[in-house]
Amino acid sequence: MVRRNISAAVLSGVLAVSVLAGCGGGGDDAGSGTGSGSGDDKITLGFSQVGAESGWRTANTKSIQESAAAAGIDLKFSDAQGKQENQIAAIRNFITQKVDVIAFSPVVTSGWDAVLKEAKDADIPVILTDRAVDSQDKSLYESFIGSDFVEEGKKAGDWLVKEYEGKTDKVNVVELQGTTGSAPAIDRKTGFAEAIKANPNIQIVKSQTGDFKRADGKTVMETFLQSTPDIDVLYAHNDDMGLGAIEAIEAAGKKPGTDIKIITVDAVKDGMTALAAGKINFIVECSPLLGPQLMDLAKKAAAGETLEKRVLTEETTFTQEQAKAELPNRKY
Repeated sequence: MVRRNISAAVLSGVLAVSVLAGCGGGGDDAGSGTGSGSGDDKITLGFSQVGAESGWRTANTKSIQESAAAAGIDLKFSDAQGKQENQIAAIRNFITQKVDVIAFSPVVTSGWDAVLKEAKDADIPVILTDRAVDSQDKSLYESFIGSDFVEEGKKAGDWLVKEYEGKTDKVNVVELQGTTGSAPAIDRKTGFAEAIKANPNIQIVKSQTGDFKRADGKTVMETFLQSTPDIDVLYAHNDDMGLGAIEAIEAAGKKPGTDIKIITVDAVKDGMTALAAGKINFIVECSPLLGPQLMDLAKKAAAGETLEKRVLTEETTFTQEQAKAELPNRKY
C-alpha cells in the first residue's frame, strides 16, 4: 500500500514532494548541532504536541517519539493539553534551552507570530507538523509537513455527492467539527462545503464542534438527534467524534451506516473497524505517521539546509470492503 511507503520515499529525498512557493528564514547558526549545550553532534529537537485528544494524536506522538529514537535525535517532548498558552510556554522553554530545532503541531491557527519571531531571533529553525498557522510572514517557519485538509473535506463531499447522484430528495447533513479555530476543522469544513455544492439537495442543517473528542462527539450527536429528527448523513471531522456519535445513534434506536450514513476523517484502527462492520460508510485517510518525515527535515534544518516550504503526505480513502482488506495491516 502506498501509505506504508511514504516514510521511505521521504527519507530517500524529501525534495521530490510537491511544494508551495517560498523559502523560510532561520539564521546561519541554526544548525550548529550542539543541542542544549551538550557539546556533541547529537541534534536536539523540541517538540510541542497538541495533546492526546484522539487515537490519531496518540499514534502521531508515538511515531514522533519512535522516529526520534531511531534517528539518534534527542527529543524534548511537551504536551500542550489542547491549550495554546501551554504550547507557547513550551516553545519559549525550548528557546531558553537552545535546542537545535523546534517543531510543533499548532492547537489553533492564529496567534503565533510573537513566539515564532522569538525563535527566529534566536536562530532556531521551526517546523510545523500536521497543522498550519496563518502567519503572513512565511519566514517565521522553515517548513510545514502535513495533509491537505481542504482536499480531505472535498474527498468526503465528493463521495456524498456521488452516493446521492440522480436522487431528488433533500439530504439533511449534520456536521461534527473539530476544535474551533484549528486548521483541520476550518479546512475540512471548507472543502466539504465546496464539494456538496454540486448537489443543491444536500444541505448541512446542523454544524457544531465536538473538539475532536469521542465523548464530545457523542454528546453533540445526542443534541442533533433531539433537535433534528430527520438526519440522513453525519460528517465528522475525525473518526473519534464519529465513533462517539455512533453510540448516540444506537442509543436512539437507529442503525448507524444505514439509517444515518456516516463519513469520517483519519482512518485509525477503531474507525476502520467500524467501517468494516458497516457502521461507518466512508473514511478519508489522514496519516499520523509523520515522525520519519519530521526527523529527516529536522536534520536538514540543523545542518542549515533550505527546506521545502510545504511537504504533503500521500493519503487515500476507504470504503467498507477496502477497510476489511486494510485492517490487518493497520498499525494505529
